[in-house]
Amino acid sequence: MGLFKFLKEKFGKKQQETETTEEEVKVETLSEPEQPEAKEKPAPVVLETKPVEETPEEKPVVVEQPKVEEVKNTEPAPKKEKKPAKVEEAKKTETYVKGMEKSRENFAAKIEKLSKKYKKINQEYFEQLEEILIEADVGVNLTLKVIDEVVAESKAKKIDDAEAINELVIDNLFEGYMNSGEKVGNDVRFQSEGTTVLLVAGVNGVGKTTTIAKLANRYIKQGKKVMLCAADTFRAGAIEQLSIWAERLGCPIVVGKPESDPASVAFEGARRAKQEGIDLLIVDTAGRLQNKINLMNELAKISRVISKEIPDSPHEVFLVIDATTGQNGVVQAKQFLDCIKLTGIVITKMDGTSKGGIILAIRDELGIPVRFIGLGEKMDDLQEFDLEKYLVGLLIGDVNE
Repeated sequence: MGLFKFLKEKFGKKQQETETTEEEVKVETLSEPEQPEAKEKPAPVVLETKPVEETPEEKPVVVEQPKVEEVKNTEPAPKKEKKPAKVEEAKKTETYVKGMEKSRENFAAKIEKLSKKYKKINQEYFEQLEEILIEADVGVNLTLKVIDEVVAESKAKKIDDAEAINELVIDNLFEGYMNSGEKVGNDVRFQSEGTTVLLVAGVNGVGKTTTIAKLANRYIKQGKKVMLCAADTFRAGAIEQLSIWAERLGCPIVVGKPESDPASVAFEGARRAKQEGIDLLIVDTAGRLQNKINLMNELAKISRVISKEIPDSPHEVFLVIDATTGQNGVVQAKQFLDCIKLTGIVITKMDGTSKGGIILAIRDELGIPVRFIGLGEKMDDLQEFDLEKYLVGLLIGDVNE
């Protein structure tokens, strides 16, 4: 059975077992944070850092600890029952379905319309199919490769039915993704002992700060001790925004003075994380692609100084890409690959684009897995990338209809 048939049979009808009368849990909506009202405490004093050398000395960087308000005597809240696994999976699939709506209209709907127009395939059919794939940002190279493979297979097996051809196209896209690049789990790969260091890069405007907050929230919920490190010292507002998120999430943050040496801040973050037994240190880094040489030197230096304090770090390097930028995201990824070894891609704003094929293009051209995908503004809308759910969202649609 082809993948497309499998997905239609599995998700193309209402799943009775997912119907439940459980109460809906409200999820905090994430948006760019506003400056919180002033509280009765002195503002933290951030001491100036000097550029760190290859054998850095300890630099005085402030670690802001979240303010813990006194909790008055109240009865403990009742424990919430854990939701059944099938219900959780259904909710995750629904998130993909909602988040991929625009892309589905630009991809699956057009393919279905095309198959109804042509009962028997011909050269014109393949030309229009090629156009649909390219418009969905699957990528020119991958599109041409898949079309050539499908044409050859259809001739060899004497397939001339449009719906059968569409199934071949989907199967080839799926197999191409699975066979491209490194096989890796999408969750952050934590070290068995000590602190795991995650560097996060991305150009301005892609949602990097909010993504860091969502990742931190994810692992705090899992019981991990998380620390943030504001090493993007050159972008206006980056330190302030990340500090606000740290306060909201209740996790410590290491900051330096604006325009100070990013490597000094990163080194101090690694030192403090090691001292305090932090499980995950998330380091925000700059993304100034307009001066790639400086960016390359900066990221390389951050990696070197962190590894002196925490051996073999950084353990993960994520690049955040805005899905609405389409093929520009692939170009950005290639430029960052010249600067540092990436272990994963985080795609944001997928719910705001009709070009959902960008995930396939990134995997095909770069061989880097998409580790997380942003399907909305809510806290839980940043999910581990799941290829099956992605294809359901892109191809099938509402599983409850």
